[in-house]
Amino acid sequence: MKRLIFCTIVIFVTISAKAQKIEFKASAPQTVVAGQPFQLQYSINDNNISKFSIAQIDGFDILNGPTSFVSSNYSFINGKSTQSVSTTYTYVLSAKKEGNYSIAPASAMVNGKQHKSNALNIKVLPADSKQQATQQNSKRNSGQSAHNIGAEDLFIRPILSKATVREQEMVLLTYKIYYKVDLVNIVDIKMPDFEGLMTHDIEVKKPQDIENYNGQNYYTSILKQMLVSPQRAGKITIGNMTGTAIVRTRQVVRDPNSFFGAYSTYQDVKKQLSSGVATLNVTPLPQPKPDDFGGAVGNLSMTSSISSENVEANSSIVLKINIKGTGNLKLIKTPKIDFPTDFEQYDPKVDNKFNVSTSGFSGSKTIEYVVIPRHSGRYDIPSTKLVYFDLSTNKYKTLSTESYTVNVSKGKATADSSATTTIAYNNKEQEQVKHIASDIQYIKTGNLHIKPYLNAFVGTAIFWICLLIPLIIAIMLGIIFNKKAKENANIALVKNKKANKIAKKRLKVAEKYLRTDDKEMFYDEMLSAIWLYLSDKLNIPLSQLNKDNTRDGLLAKSVAQEIVDEALALLTDCEFERYAYGGDIRTAMDNIYNRAVETIGKIENSIRK
Repeated sequence: MKRLIFCTIVIFVTISAKAQKIEFKASAPQTVVAGQPFQLQYSINDNNISKFSIAQIDGFDILNGPTSFVSSNYSFINGKSTQSVSTTYTYVLSAKKEGNYSIAPASAMVNGKQHKSNALNIKVLPADSKQQATQQNSKRNSGQSAHNIGAEDLFIRPILSKATVREQEMVLLTYKIYYKVDLVNIVDIKMPDFEGLMTHDIEVKKPQDIENYNGQNYYTSILKQMLVSPQRAGKITIGNMTGTAIVRTRQVVRDPNSFFGAYSTYQDVKKQLSSGVATLNVTPLPQPKPDDFGGAVGNLSMTSSISSENVEANSSIVLKINIKGTGNLKLIKTPKIDFPTDFEQYDPKVDNKFNVSTSGFSGSKTIEYVVIPRHSGRYDIPSTKLVYFDLSTNKYKTLSTESYTVNVSKGKATADSSATTTIAYNNKEQEQVKHIASDIQYIKTGNLHIKPYLNAFVGTAIFWICLLIPLIIAIMLGIIFNKKAKENANIALVKNKKANKIAKKRLKVAEKYLRTDDKEMFYDEMLSAIWLYLSDKLNIPLSQLNKDNTRDGLLAKSVAQEIVDEALALLTDCEFERYAYGGDIRTAMDNIYNRAVETIGKIENSIRK
């Protein structure tokens, strides 16, 4: 019985293995050096192979191969058996000279069927000169220390994808390390102060490669990649990135008692590295800038839609605006729509779907406006505009949404004016919205219980008081509204008054990222909150704001020197902690958040005095 079960399992595994999809894959390094050997491998997930052959490989010498290796793996998990079989053919090749080469697909008969592998593209770099190779071998044979590791053996380069860009245009900044030594690790990395730039980190997907630089071949690794966006025109200098390289070196120890007279040991040594500065030449945007221009730069499009143009009173309407394209999408402001005064409005819901790559930001921003018309009638919803600078044409462009006409009919009358209706929002959230009391009340019927009133009210003191009180209130309200209108006309004053309120909202968003330990988004939101607060409070455009004019502006508003130093130290520490490695990240984030709340409060109290 046991033998029968075992045979059944073997037959089932064999049938499953034969029924699997054949994968025939070729693999080799994407970059090699002329004259240096490398491996070309072909893997097939089967062992019933016949007539394996490769096409002629031009530009390469076959030093060895093919050598074949078959591996099998059986597993039983939760009562289910699986088998995997793989056959690998290996060649050792050497490129004859530099250039770009293609290796055609190989072919093989697997279970009686013809299969082909993928093709490969290989870049061949020129070999190092004999003098350079001799010097390198000499260093390896004699041993190395931190002192004799030369600048040409190990260094960091800052690489900008473009040296000259427009203001607000995204550019890729890459910090790459070049080495000819046995590099173990890079520690204590410190990023420069990106003054005048907004940055966004990019995940590194290709950490190691080979590159020919200044006639020499180096192993390379990308330490950091980020998108930077200049906030002002002119020449911007990006400071040094520093770090400590740990290099494994070979040490030759002379021992007269040894038969060979010497032996080799290995030890790790530290080497301090600095990237050097990078210079970005920023061209200003054309003048004059349109009044509605908010700083968006790229290639954008905008569409809109409305849920319905025929609704009943007290029913919800959803207006959607979709902005998509490429560029500095994070800086696009939410468009403002002038809805009719009879429409009750709710805060718009913004959904950002951004993709980040080495070429910049792409994706869409969707804004949903929920409004409720309270009275019947015919209402016009005007179009809204978005002004941006198009990098492909070097011109300002204006995008406009459609305008809509909404016909609102009377809703069904209800006996209870305080009844509630449920408004669905985006099929997810619901709000209870109360009906506004009807404008016209029903006529009272039945026994009215009317009683005569003999005393005259007109001409009495109470009559004149009741007559004067509304007049006085109307005059006071007129004075207040006139004062408010003058204040609202002063944009700088409005921004100054609302700076603290806006900063508190952004700090609440940062607090959410603090609770989820999202370090990158937390520090992005903190820096935006602090800089925008200072920009509105000092009436200095964000693109022109820096630490120097921030100091001068706060002192001019009679803010104490101690508080000014705290604010500048907070900005510096926030930028440093954003790129800091190791340590207690949560404690540092808590400290930055509490300091920001305290410092903004101190500035507010100082300016109010």
